[in-house]
Amino acid sequence: MATRDQYIPGPACEAQVCRLWSAHVDALDRHLSAKTWALAGVMLVLIAYPVARIVIPAVLNGIVPDVVRNVLNVI
Repeated sequence: MATRDQYIPGPACEAQVCRLWSAHVDALDRHLSAKTWALAGVMLVLIAYPVARIVIPAVLNGIVPDVVRNVLNVI
């Protein structure tokens, strides 16, 4: 066996990584307080609000043609 072959991940290794990741998430769930989860929620809202108010309208403005915009303004 070549030295490199022992470092090639197999299917069992991927399952172990999934179990390890799941264990880390479960540990976070058990050890973070309600205050920490609330702070994470507030941070999520602070990030999502500018995206919803600035980025999404800018993307729609670039996608929607002027003809559709004029028809909607007439209605």
